[in-house]
Amino acid sequence: MQEKSKINKRWNILKHDREKLIPLSQALKVSPLIAALLVSRGFETEETAAKFLKPSIADLHEPNLLKDLEKSVKRIFKAIENQEKILIWGDYDVDGTTGTVVLRKALEILGAKTGFHVPHRFTEGYGINIPKLSEAKEKGYTLVISVDTGARAFEPATWAKENGVDLIITDHHLSDETHGNPDAFAIVNPNQTDCEYPDKNLAGVGVAFKLAHALLREKGRENLVEGFLKVVAIGTIADIMRLTGENRAIVSLGLRDLPKAKNYGLRALMEVADCNSTMTSYDIGFRIGPRINAAGRMDVARQVVELFEAETFEKAREFAEILDSRNRERQTIQKQITELALQEYIDNGGSAKQKYVAVVAGQGWHRGVIGLASSRISDKIYRPSLVISIEDGIGHGSARSIANYHLLNGLESCANLFEKFGGHAAACGFSIKEENIDELREKINKHASQHLTEVDLTPEIRIDANVSSDTLDLQLVEELKQLEPFGAGNPKPVFVTKDLILSDEPFVMKEKHLKLKLRNPKGKQFEAVWWDGVDKSNGQTLRANSRIELAYSTEANSWNNNTRLQLVVEDLRTNN
Repeated sequence: MQEKSKINKRWNILKHDREKLIPLSQALKVSPLIAALLVSRGFETEETAAKFLKPSIADLHEPNLLKDLEKSVKRIFKAIENQEKILIWGDYDVDGTTGTVVLRKALEILGAKTGFHVPHRFTEGYGINIPKLSEAKEKGYTLVISVDTGARAFEPATWAKENGVDLIITDHHLSDETHGNPDAFAIVNPNQTDCEYPDKNLAGVGVAFKLAHALLREKGRENLVEGFLKVVAIGTIADIMRLTGENRAIVSLGLRDLPKAKNYGLRALMEVADCNSTMTSYDIGFRIGPRINAAGRMDVARQVVELFEAETFEKAREFAEILDSRNRERQTIQKQITELALQEYIDNGGSAKQKYVAVVAGQGWHRGVIGLASSRISDKIYRPSLVISIEDGIGHGSARSIANYHLLNGLESCANLFEKFGGHAAACGFSIKEENIDELREKINKHASQHLTEVDLTPEIRIDANVSSDTLDLQLVEELKQLEPFGAGNPKPVFVTKDLILSDEPFVMKEKHLKLKLRNPKGKQFEAVWWDGVDKSNGQTLRANSRIELAYSTEANSWNNNTRLQLVVEDLRTNN
């Protein structure tokens, strides 16, 4: 028996004070709608709004504001001077691999002797581990620099110190509130409790970039710094970091320069991902990022670094095609695991037994895709979800949350049940003994019941403005480009139009998407697409001449040299 898949959504339609908007609109020479969008994003003054609209390299903060950064720079230059071997230890996701590429390239420019290690997701697991540190020491490495990992690497840090290996941790994950920081040589992390860096939203690749910036500047090579932003932008978007403040500048400048990339790996990757002459955050998030991430998920993360370091386009193309193939494989397996996990949730009582948090487990589920499966489940049932793959009595879990629930705090309330865990408010990873899973399900639901209300379990669509159908055209799409790049912290604007009529019954695409033909009372016609609309529209009658209230975003749809306005449905209400 299936649970009802349709989830009613709350529409939160923002209201705007037109008297405030007109002066801002005139000062910035933008439409009142753009001014309204700026104000709703917190940019109410001419100064802050203008800075948001025109991100620049000047928006990057001073690297040395990061705690331990100067100390790290001195140690690295000592290593270069003494010809010590430096190992870069990166995480296996996009953030970690791109950060490894950035730091290794900067060190190469400065004449350092480097190697790199990206852990195997399945044989090593997440984070820094002592066996590989020991191997590194045997190979003559005296300095190890982590990228996007290490915030909770207490035992490896202690081992490194006791065995004469200096460990510099660069990371952005939250520190352990109870135990503080590992005992490493240096820790560069804006999110450690005693770091006063002004922007806490850097990705792991962003932190690695700040270190690279300081190193290059020290040797008079600051002119090279901006060129790194193409790769930094990829990691920042793929790690779903907030695209505000410093990240907005990083991503804007990186996307601008990506089409001009000379790096063979970047060019090959964009080619297999079918990216054109302009790059947006969508291209990174849905085309480039998944192909890079697939490497770590499907066990070949090391090849991401090799892709970017390829010395010929032919070699880069080989690596890019491997990543493309792995991504297709990932998509198939992800679909299978998601379906299995959803059925497991239903078989375990669904929302009746797991009202606040879904905890599902299965034997031998592919560990590389359980995070993606968790995201899909959270989207579908609008609950935090923990998806666990059990192997030899140990569960390897990945968790995703919803708004208003701090997932890491939830896991910390069950800390005694885990072998290890870590992450953010929105996403976590953990390992747990199989016999503890039932207790985890009970305890985390109890914790969530104290922090989530019924309202919290109803997804909200934040609607930026009510737009008349008479004003809907391609010019609006063009205007909205001023606010790009869109992403976390700066979502693509969503509008509502209330006077639309469904001209025909929806056309079903690939058995799951809906194509809608709409018109307004004056006969003006529109096209809309509703991704996964077959599932999302369940319970609503969509027939010809139905009156529709539509919540949507806009895009330009080009086909056969013809560009038309397309409305991308977020939700709809029928008024028959």
